Amino acid sequence: MIRVEDAAGEAGRLRMIRLDRPDKANALTGAMLAQVAEAAEGAWAAGAQVLVLTGTGKVFSAGADLEAAKAGLATDPVWERASAAIAAFPGLSIAALNGTLAGGAFGMALACDLRIAAEGASFFYPVMRLGYLPQPSDPGRLAALVGPARAKMILMGGTRIAAAEALAWGLVDRLAPAPDVLDAARALAADALAADPAHVKAIRAQLG
Repeated sequence: MIRVEDAAGEAGRLRMIRLDRPDKANALTGAMLAQVAEAAEGAWAAGAQVLVLTGTGKVFSAGADLEAAKAGLATDPVWERASAAIAAFPGLSIAALNGTLAGGAFGMALACDLRIAAEGASFFYPVMRLGYLPQPSDPGRLAALVGPARAKMILMGGTRIAAAEALAWGLVDRLAPAPDVLDAARALAADALAADPAHVKAIRAQLG
């Protein structure tokens, strides 16, 4: 359900983590989140300088698998482990959002350095309606991107926003036609893939 691909064409310097459960809109289970965390935690040591997170199909992720959420996944610390691992990656991390981003899946995308989204994607985080709290790091990261009022619109007002509005708000950094999202991510990654690892790490450290 999670595929980890170390791209040979980039001399192993690009690690792609792919959510691969398209029949369930890439809904996340605890095991999937643990796999994401492990792949991100081990990426730099494996020689990756760029980490790309994407999904299979028309949806990036519908958030938590409903049955898993009812069984306690909604409050499981594995969500924070996954987003923390992505945020701690010393190189460049890019969320290549092939489609809609919903619910707890926000955490992984917010933890990335850059977000590229398919033009038809939409974004919503319905924690108010569902009765859950967002993951602890998500509100701060969201507010840092879009501002406190817009973060409240998403988390408290249940606002669903389209890709163009997400771009205008700063939630995503670039839009691309759905088939071209990964190509756009690779284009942004080109300089980091070609650079010396120590240089990549030093610039990333300066940016915090």
